[in-house]
Amino acid sequence: MQNQIIEAMKLRRSCRSFKPDPVPRELVEQVAEAGLWAASGMGRQAAKIVVITDKALRDRIADQNRRIGGWPEGFDPFYGAPVILAVLFDKKAFTGIYDGSLVMGNLMLAAHSLGLASIWIHRAKEEFESEEGRALLKSLGVEGEWEGVGHCALGYAAAPLPAGAPRLPGRIIWA
Repeated sequence: MQNQIIEAMKLRRSCRSFKPDPVPRELVEQVAEAGLWAASGMGRQAAKIVVITDKALRDRIADQNRRIGGWPEGFDPFYGAPVILAVLFDKKAFTGIYDGSLVMGNLMLAAHSLGLASIWIHRAKEEFESEEGRALLKSLGVEGEWEGVGHCALGYAAAPLPAGAPRLPGRIIWA
């Protein structure tokens, strides 16, 4: 018998070309909620998800990410995705980076299960540690000391996603 969750893990791929089509709010809510169900150290739930659907704000964050990454003007590090889910963790949580990484995994698997495409985009740490990033969080009502884990760019794939590469041998050790 095939397990749907394991099959989703095997089939999910990162998308590097999104359609500009908006994603229905109900789907974004389902993806975000799946992130909240990720395991967390001692059950502290120290991660937070900032859902960005406003195009002007999305473009502003994309431009900051582009500058941090060193790409030329006009490059979109979010590959045209209309929705960005920024994952943060409370800096007081010693398991925060792990908790946030599990949230990211849940977001991407949930997106795949709902027919959406996604990709993990880095540089959230640098973004939200900058003066501009801290001001943005404050303007959204996010108080305290938070560190960015990543961005889950979300939308509909503009082209079929590639097949997965074969798994490298010798990565499971039995003792």
